[in-house]
Amino acid sequence: MGRKKGRHPLIEGLEIADAGAEGKAIGRFGEKVVFVPYVVPGDVVDVQVTKKRKNYLEGRVTKIHTKSEKRVTPVCSHFGICGGCKWQNLGYEDQLFYKQKQVKDHLTRIGKIELPEIQPIVGAPATEYYRNKLEFTFAHSRWVTEDEIATNDEIAERRGVGFHIPGRFDKILDVDRCYLQGDPSNAIRLAVKEFAFDNDLSFYNVREQHGLLRNLIIRNTNLGELMALVCFGEDQEDNIALVMEHLKEKFPQVTSLMYVVNTKQNDTIYDLDVQSFAGKDHIVEEMEGLKFKIGPKSFFQTNSTMALKLYEIAREFANIQEEDVVYDLYTGTGTIANFVAKYAKHVVGIESVPEAIEDAKLNSENNNVENTSFYAGDMKDIFTGDFINENGKPNVIITDPPRAGMHTNVIEVMLELEAPRIVYVSCNAATQARDLQLLDPKYTVTKVQPVDMFPHTHHVENVVVLELRG
Repeated sequence: MGRKKGRHPLIEGLEIADAGAEGKAIGRFGEKVVFVPYVVPGDVVDVQVTKKRKNYLEGRVTKIHTKSEKRVTPVCSHFGICGGCKWQNLGYEDQLFYKQKQVKDHLTRIGKIELPEIQPIVGAPATEYYRNKLEFTFAHSRWVTEDEIATNDEIAERRGVGFHIPGRFDKILDVDRCYLQGDPSNAIRLAVKEFAFDNDLSFYNVREQHGLLRNLIIRNTNLGELMALVCFGEDQEDNIALVMEHLKEKFPQVTSLMYVVNTKQNDTIYDLDVQSFAGKDHIVEEMEGLKFKIGPKSFFQTNSTMALKLYEIAREFANIQEEDVVYDLYTGTGTIANFVAKYAKHVVGIESVPEAIEDAKLNSENNNVENTSFYAGDMKDIFTGDFINENGKPNVIITDPPRAGMHTNVIEVMLELEAPRIVYVSCNAATQARDLQLLDPKYTVTKVQPVDMFPHTHHVENVVVLELRG
């Protein structure tokens, strides 16, 4: 039943039937789909519609009539406000079920291609403290929660550090404890905040583009190495030294203590000079005896344990022979390239970030891998006839693009190359499905394997094997 409340209706007794995009669940109201956050399939709820579109509605829950058997109690006190871990109220086995379904739905609905039976999703052994990288944001005026407003108490301190409120670029939820990254991640964040309060240091004002403390990036590895990178919004030399010296003294276990001054209008640091304050300018991760250098700008899968599993699957699916030339597209720091190199004649890695390519070369050198070559540049520009002539025609292509998928120019070159086998690793089954459709004229999908890298979220990795049509 629906009744008007202002501009938008209040939908009463809506049954949540499925899990949907961006972590939202799905119900149906007449002919329209209704997207609702922080509920699970099986819930029966009242929903206040907040957005009306031609084919769908969006809303928020005002009352829960029936709680689903699939519900569990979220461990995090910030659940429902923070933009992460939107499935923390859904049991893990059910999370895996809906991730598998998501992959199948995307590949069939968007790809519209012939598919083999999708293999059962590979779940993660740890559903908490599994991330090796987190980025926190400082805000001069943090998000005030409904509970705080309800007390009518004066809020004396408005500065905060944590995560962005969904849909609000200028509002940050002050985080007390995050369950995504192990110790001392929470302690480092809280120590910087306390030190800033004690010394009256300014937090960044994203609207007015000023303030000292802007971002904090913490990375760790299975070898116990730890990187803390502080991003400052203003070049206040004395205060920067004050903050960094405090971190150095309080957290001697940090093996790479770094900072960067960013006065731009965006948070990216790829075009900025990062300064090393104490320790090394990198950390090291290990996989199967191979050691990988990770710098402050390097991409590395954020779940090291499941990254190993993902790369094992990709290598198995690639079925590399000793005389094969392998192209590793979007190679990052050369993790996959070095991981498969001992099985191939030669591996060629391509990546747009020059610093990552330098790390990839060092990773090969440090691991005594001599049959790799790495190139920095835009993929669509590098893939030329001269490049192919110089490096050889690939027998296998492994591609692991960003969420946006592959550029159409890259796909066109792949179709021209006609490599016998392509292994496509994706963090976005929707854009992967689009790309598979473009490759369909010459390639058949022979294997599909979902992998859960990010428990309590809707995100899922997917590995697909494409074989050249006979």
